[in-house]
Amino acid sequence: MVRIVTDSTADLLPGVAADLDITVVPCYVVFGTETYRDGVDLTKGQFYEKLAGASVIPTTAAPPPAVYEHVYEQLAQVTRNIVSIHLAGKLSAIHASAASATKSVSGVRIVALDSEQVTMGYGWMAIAASEAARRGASLEQIVALIESMKSRSQVLAVLDTLDFVHRGGRVGWVRAMLGSLLKIKPIVKVHGGEVRLVDRGRTWNRSLDKLMERVQALGPLERAIVLHANAPDLAECVADRLQTLDPKWDRLVGQAGVTIASHAGPGAVGIACVTSG
Repeated sequence: MVRIVTDSTADLLPGVAADLDITVVPCYVVFGTETYRDGVDLTKGQFYEKLAGASVIPTTAAPPPAVYEHVYEQLAQVTRNIVSIHLAGKLSAIHASAASATKSVSGVRIVALDSEQVTMGYGWMAIAASEAARRGASLEQIVALIESMKSRSQVLAVLDTLDFVHRGGRVGWVRAMLGSLLKIKPIVKVHGGEVRLVDRGRTWNRSLDKLMERVQALGPLERAIVLHANAPDLAECVADRLQTLDPKWDRLVGQAGVTIASHAGPGAVGIACVTSG
């Protein structure tokens, strides 16, 4: 059976990776001189506690190729086919690190894919890939499935502030827009590996209205989850709205992981979804 690998930034809900045999490689979170493995040395709760008292915004780092080499070598003992799905290459070195490692492991076919997405925008891809593998899909079929999901996957989110995105330095337009977006809740979209400002509202309610209008315009959703950066009440409000739009939606609400929260900032809330093909 094809085995699936992803990284911790995919923000899979607790228990999902174990249930579906998805191998999750932890990314690194750096607070000053202290480095933690996401989800191993630092839980989401601990991260937000540290963030509240931190004098500097934390940074994130990709695992080196050697970490992926070890993971692939371990999996090579039980499979000859691996699909590794990772955070958008335009936003992180994670995919490049995984792709580099594929060249150093022999006796197994490994395809490292740039998801062109963030958080559960590609967490859904890892889940779909594992489900397909369990049905007996080949490596080629799974790769084709993920490629077909890229255009249908997106993350729409309302941010409390652009300060964290700005300091992260990965999104070019933020610096030019920062001054004009003071006291306004920006709505961003991640699609095709790009983070774009798509709308804005002067209040949370107006921004959430605009968020739901954009989600509704996408049409039927195949998969969807509401994610938040330490804003559970706001996330439940968004989930209520989404449930109203789609009564058949399997209600899923999760906390964004430390890597995304480091860049989006606390208070952000959004929807990671895949539209129907």
